[in-house]
Amino acid sequence: MDPLLLTVKEAAEVLRMSTSRVYDLMRTRQLRSHKVGRARLIPAEALREFVESLGEDAA
Repeated sequence: MDPLLLTVKEAAEVLRMSTSRVYDLMRTRQLRSHKVGRARLIPAEALREFVESLGEDAA
């Protein structure tokens, strides 16, 4: 089973971006995330939504 929530580092690896870029995307609300305790976690579906939104920006 694939993970439902990813750490910032895991999300950065999947998106092939730096962790600082992922933090920027979260800060500007382009990428959804949730705070769980002290951790900031990103739903796997939020990564898909973000990638799909990239195609919309080009149109």
